[in-house]
Amino acid sequence: MKLLPWAPERMGEAAEPPQAPRREPGVLAGLLLALRLAWRQLRADRARLATAIAGVMFACLLVFMQLGFRGALFDSATNLFRAMRADLFLMHPLTEASFRAESIPRARAWQALADAEVDRAVPVYLAQVTLRNPETGSRRAVQLIGLDADAGAVDFPGLADVAAALRRPDTFAFDRLSRPEFGPVAAMFARDGPFPIQLGTREMELVGLVEVGPSFGADGNVVLSEQNFRRVFSRQATNADLVALKLRPGADVAATQARLASLLPGDVLVLTHAEMVARERLYWETGTPIGFIFLFGSVMGLVVGMVIVYQILFADIAGHLSEYATLKAMGYSNGYLARVVLGAAVILAVVGFIPGFVLSTLLYGYVAGATFLPLEMYTERAVGVFLLIFGMCFAAGLLAMRKLRDANPADMF
Repeated sequence: MKLLPWAPERMGEAAEPPQAPRREPGVLAGLLLALRLAWRQLRADRARLATAIAGVMFACLLVFMQLGFRGALFDSATNLFRAMRADLFLMHPLTEASFRAESIPRARAWQALADAEVDRAVPVYLAQVTLRNPETGSRRAVQLIGLDADAGAVDFPGLADVAAALRRPDTFAFDRLSRPEFGPVAAMFARDGPFPIQLGTREMELVGLVEVGPSFGADGNVVLSEQNFRRVFSRQATNADLVALKLRPGADVAATQARLASLLPGDVLVLTHAEMVARERLYWETGTPIGFIFLFGSVMGLVVGMVIVYQILFADIAGHLSEYATLKAMGYSNGYLARVVLGAAVILAVVGFIPGFVLSTLLYGYVAGATFLPLEMYTERAVGVFLLIFGMCFAAGLLAMRKLRDANPADMF
């Protein structure tokens, strides 16, 4: 009788069951094993690890600051239009930015009232003159905003409280969020009440404060009535720069916009509030080189960070070629070794991003206080930068993996 391979050779000897085949670790266990080996390999050379973390942190910081400045530019550039709370706006088709608006006939405001859903139509006038610092006497350009504050179509924070005072001749309201180069205007008003300030070539009385915010086009803003606007800045009374429309409660904004677009002549655009802000933002994105410069700086930061991480990983692989060759001789596949290298790249991305994120958040607060730019750390921006840093390190890991081909057990032993 033929014995099975595991059968006992002598009668009476206890039979041993066959050995179960070795099971390969699962996908998750294999990834964790590769990450553990990658971390130990990185930690073996503390100086090299610190250099790699510093490189990733530098790239993270540079990208955060460039994107932050770019976002602050667009947010501040649209401050004026974002502060206006009307439902629809009439604007000249050739107007590219608020600081150089093309005039439209004032009569378009009254024509818009022909639509039954339009409740109020308020012409808005924009110009820039100088305001004299009440302490130092120096002059600085300020944005003039002329409108009928009583109409209620435009609602700046604080405007309703000073609407009655703005009806008086030679009065204006100052933007409390303006840059400090104008002097302690808001503090002086809070302490002493109304006081005279030279606006352009005319002495005007400050009677209140509003909140609009500075922009790249203007460091500060003042709000006046239509009559006081023309006293400070001479222009034709028949033209306006903008018309703000307030619709009746419950009105369909999109339907009213379509009706007005067909009713009014082609020398005006009918825009929603969001469309007007987007139009202003588009000018700064495409009509000026500033947006491209900030975006290019972000790309350069990623390139520099990727080069640093690639050099670190390449040098690490080159310094441990014999160990990689030993692992190959033990039966570990090229895929496992590749996961070790990519695991090191992922670890560097996470470990370098955390201090870069914390430092960028602190710098956002410092720069915002020093420049009065709306620099804020948004969740979307943080997630986006992390994905960029992760992709940067992952790409560097893919490039460094080519060095694994030199880990040949036949050459090492």
